[in-house]
Amino acid sequence: MSARATRRATGEPLWLRALLMVIGLGFLLLFLGVPLLAVFVEAFAAGWPAYRDALSDGETRSAIALTVLIALVVLPFNVVFGVAAAWAIAKFDFRGKSLLITLIDLPFAVSPVVVGLVFLLLFGAQGLFGPWLAAHEIKVVFALPAMILVTLFITCPFIARELIPLMQVQGKDEEEAALSLGAGAWQMFFRVTLPNIKWGLLYGVILANARAMGEFGAVSVVSGHIRGETNTLPLHVEILYNEYNAVGAFAAASVLALLALVTLAAKTIVEWRMRHETQRLTASDLPPEKG
Repeated sequence: MSARATRRATGEPLWLRALLMVIGLGFLLLFLGVPLLAVFVEAFAAGWPAYRDALSDGETRSAIALTVLIALVVLPFNVVFGVAAAWAIAKFDFRGKSLLITLIDLPFAVSPVVVGLVFLLLFGAQGLFGPWLAAHEIKVVFALPAMILVTLFITCPFIARELIPLMQVQGKDEEEAALSLGAGAWQMFFRVTLPNIKWGLLYGVILANARAMGEFGAVSVVSGHIRGETNTLPLHVEILYNEYNAVGAFAAASVLALLALVTLAAKTIVEWRMRHETQRLTASDLPPEKG
């Protein structure tokens, strides 16, 4: 059977493929492209000076700085937890392994608002640790610590969930070989494990960072909405919009949109590198062709 006949027998008709592509592109344009374009159109509706003044506002700059600060504080903890959890799950068998996997997936199953309420019950004035914290003049809720804690809880699964299947596929033969040759634990990690997972780790970091900067529900519950102090950029957008400051709200939203576009571009590049690396490793594992 010819290749053309094979494509006719096993492939979809050309008109069906074209229809599916049109539907997919139309869906993306309608539900992603148009809203994204509307954000920038509304942000610049009053002209560049108004847009510049909106972003130069002290409260807006404070919201941007706080959003970046929370992401920078949270990411190192996510990296350490994600790599450690993935390494333990992929490389070792131990009692409670299934429970650990379930706990890692817990933030995906719980509403962010519920997460915020739980932290209020723990660290609020009437919470479990609230009286002790108040007696020692330690402020957690309605301050930066609670915002960091809830963001950390929401974002902790991303890196681990990206690395677990990658490490499971890679196995542990290379690590065992390195140890048999006299390498220490840290040498094995930095020279064998880390190079093998670097693209998966970077992919997880990108996803976790995007979620940290865009988190709204949990942060909204524990932040207290103190303008210029505990308002992240998503919370600031809501406040400006509720005050009918459309230009300011959409200007702040455009910053989030730009961050999302940069994240999407970085994610695409990392995905391409991961595919390229996988193809290279697969090709190197194939037996040489006989002449």
